[in-house]
Amino acid sequence: MRYVIGVDLGTSATKTILVDENGVIRASASESYPMYQPENGWAEQDPQDWKNAAVHTIQKVVKDSGAASEEVKGIGLSGQMHGLVMLDARNRLLRNSIIWCDQRAQAQVKEMLQILPEEKWMEITANPPLAGWTAAKILWVKENEPELYEKCRHIMLPKDYVRYSLTGKYAADVSDASGMQLLDVKHRIWSDEVLSALDIKRSLLGELYESQEVVGTLLPEMAEICGLTEDTVVVAGASDNACAAVGTGIVKDGQAFTSVGTSAIVYTHLSEYKAIPGGGLHLCCCAVPGCWHTMGGPQSAGLSVEWFREKFCQDLMQRAKEEGRNFFDLVNEMTANIPVGSDRLIYLPFLMGERTPHMNPWYRGGLIGLNVVHGQAHILRAIMEGVAYCLADCNNMLKDQGVDVNLMRVCGGGSRSPVWREIMASLFECSIHTLRQEEGPAYGAAILAGVGTGIYPSVQEACERFIEEKSVTEYDCKKAKQYKKYHEIYDRIYESLQSGLYDLYHIDG
Repeated sequence: MRYVIGVDLGTSATKTILVDENGVIRASASESYPMYQPENGWAEQDPQDWKNAAVHTIQKVVKDSGAASEEVKGIGLSGQMHGLVMLDARNRLLRNSIIWCDQRAQAQVKEMLQILPEEKWMEITANPPLAGWTAAKILWVKENEPELYEKCRHIMLPKDYVRYSLTGKYAADVSDASGMQLLDVKHRIWSDEVLSALDIKRSLLGELYESQEVVGTLLPEMAEICGLTEDTVVVAGASDNACAAVGTGIVKDGQAFTSVGTSAIVYTHLSEYKAIPGGGLHLCCCAVPGCWHTMGGPQSAGLSVEWFREKFCQDLMQRAKEEGRNFFDLVNEMTANIPVGSDRLIYLPFLMGERTPHMNPWYRGGLIGLNVVHGQAHILRAIMEGVAYCLADCNNMLKDQGVDVNLMRVCGGGSRSPVWREIMASLFECSIHTLRQEEGPAYGAAILAGVGTGIYPSVQEACERFIEEKSVTEYDCKKAKQYKKYHEIYDRIYESLQSGLYDLYHIDG
C-alpha cells in the first residue's frame, strides 16, 4: 500500500493527515500554537512553532497509522496566506512572521499606489495593494526595521518555511505566491516590473512551482526525525484556500465552496483568467495547473465566535465542561430557535479590519439594534448571520460578473453548524453540500502529493474518485426573502458607519 501525507498549516493549529492510495484517511493529528498581537491591529506568529507542529504531527500520523516508512511516498503542504517570513544568510529567522490578518502596513499601501497606479497593480497582480498582503509587509520592515531587512537573504510564506525546513529548498507555489502582490498572476511568474518598482531583489524569492510539482525530498535528518525515508518527496503544495478547493472537489467551472474557519471565504474556480473590476474579490492562481480562482469574505468569522466565547460566555463554557459536551453543540441548540434576523440584531464581522468585499482596514465590528430582549443566543446567531451577509456580498459580486455557480460545498469548523448552513443557504439562495471528508485543506494537500508522486494521474481525476458528499441543506424560500431584507439593511449600515470608524481610529493621529 502507498500513502501520502497532507499538512495544513493554519492560524490556530497545524492539522496533518495520512491518506492511503484509495483516499482513505488512516491517521490524523493536530498541534496548536499562539498568535501574538503586540499592538492594536498587529498579528504575528513564530515560524518555529509551525515547523515544530508540522514535524510532531507527521511523526504522530506515521506512528499511529502503522505505515512502513518506505510506503509513505510524498508530503503535500497547505498554508495560511500572506505571512512574511525572513531568513538571514545563515538561514536563521530574523523576526516573528507578520501574518495575514496584520494591518500595520497602511502607509506602505499608500506608497505602493504612488509608485504604481492601481490600474497597473490590477493588471499585473490582479489585486489592488493591501496591507494584509506580503509586499506591503516587506516595505514596512524595510522602513521600520532597516537593520533586519539589510540582513535578509530569503523571503518566504509560512508553509514555504516549513517546506524549506523539510527539504532545504527555497521555493513557492503559484497559488500562495498570488497573495504576495509580487506575482504576475495571469502569466504565473514573478513580476520583474513590480520587484523593480518596490526595490525588492529577485534573489530573495524562491523558485516557482505548480502545486503538484515535486520540489525536493526530505533532508536526511528530517527523514530520521519524522520516521520516513530520504526518498519521501515533498511537493510545492498550495495556499489554504486553494488546497481546500482540491479537498472539497472544487476543480471545475461552475463549482464553489464556502469555508468558515478563523476567517471565511467564498471560493470559485475559473478555468480561464477573468479580471475582477475594482478588486472587490481576490483573484489568484489555483492549485489546478493553468487555472485561477476568486475568493472573498470576512477576516473575522470563527474568530468572532471565539472572541465572544472567551469574553462573554464563561458560563456556557463551564456548562459544556460539566455536561461533557462541546461548546458549539450548545451554541447550535441555543440559536436554532432564534428567528431570522436575531430579533432585529445585526452584527458587523470586522474585528480585524476588512479585505473583501469592502477593502477597509479601518473598519471594526459592531452590534446594531441591541436592546434588553437580546441575550447570548441572539448575539451568537447575529454573529453567524453577519458573517453570512458578508459572504453573500461576495457571492453576489460573482453573479454580477456573470459567473454562474451551480454547486456550493462547505468546509471548515463553522460548516459543522446546521444553523450556520441554513443561514448560508438562505442568503446564497442555493443548497449547501457537506462532505464526508471534513479535512478540506489537509486532504487537498494529500491529493497534491498523490499527483506529484504519480499515484493519481491528475488533480481532477483524484477529486472525482475520492470526494463524496454527506448531506444537503436546502434553502427555504420564505426565509430567503426575510434575509434579503436584513441583508439590505446590513449593507446600508456599513455605508453609513465607515467614515465614522475611520475618524475613530485617527482621533489621536
